[in-house]
Amino acid sequence: MSMRKRLSVSSTRSESPLVFSPTPNAESEEWLSAWKQVMAQDLIDSPVVAVDAETSVEEACEVLLSKDLLCLAVRTPHGRSPQALPFYGLFDFADVNAFLTLAATRHKIGMDELRDKPRVQEILKAARDGKVPAYLISNLSEKNPLEVLPHDANVVALLTIFSRGAHRVLIQAPSSSSEYLGMVSDRGLLSWLTAYAQKTPTLLRYLSVPLASLALPSLYLYLSVIAAKASDSVLDAMKLMSDEGVSSIAVVDDETGGLLSAVSVTDIGKVVVPAQSNQILTTPLQQLIAKIKEPDGSTDGVDKFPVYSVSPNNTLFYTMQKLLATGSHRLFVTEDSPMSSSPSFSSMSPTNLCGIVSVVDVLSLFARIANVPDVDPTRMQRHRRASSTSSNDSYRSSGSFSHRSRSSSRTSLQRLGSVGSFEGFQMRWADRVPVPEKSRGSP
Repeated sequence: MSMRKRLSVSSTRSESPLVFSPTPNAESEEWLSAWKQVMAQDLIDSPVVAVDAETSVEEACEVLLSKDLLCLAVRTPHGRSPQALPFYGLFDFADVNAFLTLAATRHKIGMDELRDKPRVQEILKAARDGKVPAYLISNLSEKNPLEVLPHDANVVALLTIFSRGAHRVLIQAPSSSSEYLGMVSDRGLLSWLTAYAQKTPTLLRYLSVPLASLALPSLYLYLSVIAAKASDSVLDAMKLMSDEGVSSIAVVDDETGGLLSAVSVTDIGKVVVPAQSNQILTTPLQQLIAKIKEPDGSTDGVDKFPVYSVSPNNTLFYTMQKLLATGSHRLFVTEDSPMSSSPSFSSMSPTNLCGIVSVVDVLSLFARIANVPDVDPTRMQRHRRASSTSSNDSYRSSGSFSHRSRSSSRTSLQRLGSVGSFEGFQMRWADRVPVPEKSRGSP
């Protein structure tokens, strides 16, 4: 049985976080004044690449991969609101992960639950008709909302949006509200703030505090860590990320629970979508990590795997630099020195994980400095977890889907026809996505 868990690790440290030092008024006012002078459009780090609403999921994925993009804008379909905006929503690998997880677990959705999910009904109907359009999958993950700012918005406006959990913002062109200059990511803002701190001694000093002293809601060192075992499959990881409403998870040693690495929806999407065999879904995470991480994180010609951890004694500024260097959205806090980057996947020590720190957590700190109201970096994640609770309960009551044969998948697909095969992109997935075979005597 696959281990899917939120890893709660006890610690000998105090359970009460220390209070983060108050911001000096004169200095923070100086920082804030500077931030207000910088336009959001100056931080654009990717173009707005659009696809038509009726573009198939497969075609949208091919655009992401061929153009090496992280996100697409999906045009508003005819007859759908909001007609005032040219785009219906965004489409990224988190949405692809949610779609494929739905494909793999659709038979676990009860009729009562299905009645409460009109969007899932639309997706299933589209599959029966032979094509699932991209607009139906846009923000299916609930991690990818469409956020828009005017051309004259500043850095503080970006902080306001990102500190509440969004990851991207579209910047409108000055000439027309239906045209866009580009897109700013939360990592792009973090990069700018890091550069600003490097040339601002007062801010750099303020950020040179250990993580152990931080008291923001998502920065508690002993927050539960969502983790999978190295022996768990790719499909297990996909389901876990979808259920828990996160874009990445820790991968831990089967025996010790020590941190080995991390995988994200983007990592998985870039490997799973182009795959020509269903074997990729049953691949152990340890093998997946070796495949996708080897080119990354090399700093001295020896290390092959990026170090996705920081210790409680590392400073916040160091953590910001590490987030940017690893290209990850979150780092895992460990009680020991940073994890081994050896290809042998040697974990540091038993249950060394004690918390997480993410890009959103860090940006929420800057938002508080900027006096942004209602800062809540965990809001969107709480919503995603709440919305997936009923699906999780249904899934767990039916048992794990991780052990199925290819023949049973084919049998179920033949019985279900085009809904099982998810035509097109879905057609190629007919043999890739295992479908649970109903037990004898079950309705």
